[in-house]
Amino acid sequence: MIEYTEHFFRGLDLWSLAVDEAFLNVSVPIDTAPSNDYYLYAISEECDKCPFTKLQRIPAGKRHTSFKIDISRRFGLRVLDRDVGRYSYDNDTNLCQFNNVQLGEFGVYDLNINPDGNCKLETAKEPVNVYLPFLTIALIAVAIVGIVRLARYGLNRSRMVRSQAASPQASAVEGESAAEENDKHETDASSQVTPKKRLQSLDTFRGIAIMLMIFVNSGGGHYWWIEHATWNGLHVADLVFPWFLFIMGVCVPISLRGQINRNVPQRAILSNIAVRSMKLFLIGLCLNSINGPSMASLRIFGVLQRFGIAYFAVSTLYLLCYEQVFQSQNRLLRANEDIFRLKKQWLLIGALTLIYLGVIFFVAEPGCPRAYFGPGGKHLWNAFPNCTGGITGYIDRSILGLAHLYQHPTARYVYDAMPFDPEGPFGCIPTVLQVFLGLQCGCTILAHSDHRQRMVRFGAWSLSLVLAAGILCGFSKNDGWIPVNKNLWSLSYVLATGSLAYLLLLLCYYTIDVKRVWSGRPFVYAGMNAIVLYVGHTVFHKMLPWHWRIGMMNTHFMLTLEALWNTVLWNLIALYLFKRRLFYNL
Repeated sequence: MIEYTEHFFRGLDLWSLAVDEAFLNVSVPIDTAPSNDYYLYAISEECDKCPFTKLQRIPAGKRHTSFKIDISRRFGLRVLDRDVGRYSYDNDTNLCQFNNVQLGEFGVYDLNINPDGNCKLETAKEPVNVYLPFLTIALIAVAIVGIVRLARYGLNRSRMVRSQAASPQASAVEGESAAEENDKHETDASSQVTPKKRLQSLDTFRGIAIMLMIFVNSGGGHYWWIEHATWNGLHVADLVFPWFLFIMGVCVPISLRGQINRNVPQRAILSNIAVRSMKLFLIGLCLNSINGPSMASLRIFGVLQRFGIAYFAVSTLYLLCYEQVFQSQNRLLRANEDIFRLKKQWLLIGALTLIYLGVIFFVAEPGCPRAYFGPGGKHLWNAFPNCTGGITGYIDRSILGLAHLYQHPTARYVYDAMPFDPEGPFGCIPTVLQVFLGLQCGCTILAHSDHRQRMVRFGAWSLSLVLAAGILCGFSKNDGWIPVNKNLWSLSYVLATGSLAYLLLLLCYYTIDVKRVWSGRPFVYAGMNAIVLYVGHTVFHKMLPWHWRIGMMNTHFMLTLEALWNTVLWNLIALYLFKRRLFYNL
């Protein structure tokens, strides 16, 4: 944070700077000041194949011009002695240029311009370290844990002293009573909470996803690598949604097996699937109207809507093609029963995926190229400004209309792109594959009871999926056949996040259910009440006590602290629901 003694620097109010901002002071020697203006153009490293965009006009005859600049990402800076419009291309004659510039938060920088092109960019005031908040918060957390453990130790010692002071006979009676009471509680807990053997790793996985989602939606400390990627790429926030879908797929065969074994009619099971899917869709639609139910601009699709559609598609497909008995004398087939039992489902999912890829690669939006995966706007040097999302965006706009799409995608501000819905209808097709990868994992759990067999298969799936994703994206961010893109829900994105989901589940399964070195706490409680936490944090997102604003909230430390507070508070609510024996899984 900015110290009080550094409130002002060269007359600049440093406290007026927001997160990821710095002051840029442009200077022109008074004796060489030109009669015409200078113009600064900038380009963020996050803007792929984009022209420079006009940043600031430097008035003629003015020696110093200071302004705030966003320094969250590296950028390029270009100085021109004439106005070339909104964008500057490589064929423009520039006075000087700086590439790959990295400025720091709350710093002050001097850009000295000379008409001869000898420009210099220097640091006038050193920036702050934006990652110190992590160390500070970690130390605070360690201190809190230490105090709690010390308090528990003191309480236990106090009880022990009182127990020793009592008569041995009374102590024995109390011990027997306590033992009987504990046995009673354990019996009650086992009958009420876990009537069946439950894999703690599944709830923990889901809990990690929901806690991470709440932290991200609370701002994530305003770190760019935690927030969603602008277009291509994979940031922390881009993992949450596909992990939820994956774990939902894992639970599908586990939950349906009980109904099938009880000989519940298929029509009744399908009815339950349809009702649950419709509930998810309607809840998501209601949440979209949280800022006002304007039907003319109501966003139709969203996170829970896609949950409902994907759940209905995968569960129905699994149920209709379900094989009760797998019969084969082949040793290889028997060893991979979990895969071959789903052969019909895999064929249908594969066919659906091929149709999806065929549309993307061979059907073009009017006025746009085929197989275009870009954000439109000024991407490709402003060649296709109205082609945001390629054929995916075109289909979504045709079905829903522009007003019913998500209006504030990250690409709109970096690329000057059109509105685009990352949860639109056409992207539901690869989402079905995402859930089906989880369903395959659930079938592996059912088919193989041995820990080693399960873990080997989890690892094999993780490795296979990440290699396939790497091949599709060319092991690069922007230059492969199919980039990793959460907005488009691209095939490489599905495979990459599916690989990470298998890996995370493998780690949770090994530490929780195999070695039992971790109970899954505190995430396991959130995993048992994911739907409550999702809806609750969405509704109460801007309310006390979950969010607050006090004094200096323009630092990473305060914003990270607020996001963690919100996350911990919802986890405590999940713990309360657990104690009350209330469970509402997604």
